[in-house]
Amino acid sequence: MPDHPIPRPGRPVRGSETGRPLMAALDLLGRRWTLRVIWELRQGEVGFRELQRRCEFMSSSVLSTRLAELTEARIAETGGDGYRLTPLGEQLLDALNPLEKWVHTWEKALRN
Repeated sequence: MPDHPIPRPGRPVRGSETGRPLMAALDLLGRRWTLRVIWELRQGEVGFRELQRRCEFMSSSVLSTRLAELTEARIAETGGDGYRLTPLGEQLLDALNPLEKWVHTWEKALRN
């Protein structure tokens, strides 16, 4: 279990004493390595060691913590052969797609 409880809507989080849902989500997603773990899980179920390798060999303790947080947040779950996104996690990926498109526009703007 993580050292600090995972951000939840309705509880104080970084940037919001009231725990506005968007701020709670951004607090969770803004934790070091969290988005990378989600990104790697988009390809389907993966074991711990392979996930660690895909995440450029992040420490096993950080990976364990992030997976515990994502599991508690119901974004990831354990399966038969490792970890995978839940339906809620898949919806999160869908929500991030417009941001991924925007970053290409941003990248081009910064080159000019």
